[in-house]
Amino acid sequence: MASKAPEFCLPSADGKEICLGDFRGKWVVLYFYPKDNTSGCTTEAKDFTAHIDEFEKLNAIVIGISADSPESHRKFMEKHGLKILLLSDESKDVMKKYGVWQLKKMYGREYYGVVRSTFLIDENGNIVHEWRKVKVRGHVEDVLKKLKEVKNGK
Repeated sequence: MASKAPEFCLPSADGKEICLGDFRGKWVVLYFYPKDNTSGCTTEAKDFTAHIDEFEKLNAIVIGISADSPESHRKFMEKHGLKILLLSDESKDVMKKYGVWQLKKMYGREYYGVVRSTFLIDENGNIVHEWRKVKVRGHVEDVLKKLKEVKNGK
């Protein structure tokens, strides 16, 4: 059921271009989030950072993507001591490729925005699991659990 993860190259917080293909041979936890320094997004980024050692032991890298600028990401990382890789998709092209840029509704108003989503990508660049419309509480633990399961062939 695994499908090929759409390739991309995006700027990181330090302005360096990072491509998904750079991580062949590693597992990738790719998560999309709405905005730097908002409560849910800050909690999610801090949760991933708190568990970064566990992900690294499992040969996995955590990458967060939002439409914020590299400068915004840099400040967000410094403010909260984040140890994950944040990439900037200001054009929203990558979000569209992954189907996370969608029409949303709030208070009767329709607008386009990011649907909080996470994709687990194996060493060969295949999506092996995805979470859509993520609720932040407990999510990082769910991702770790699933990563351990798929790596152990369950």
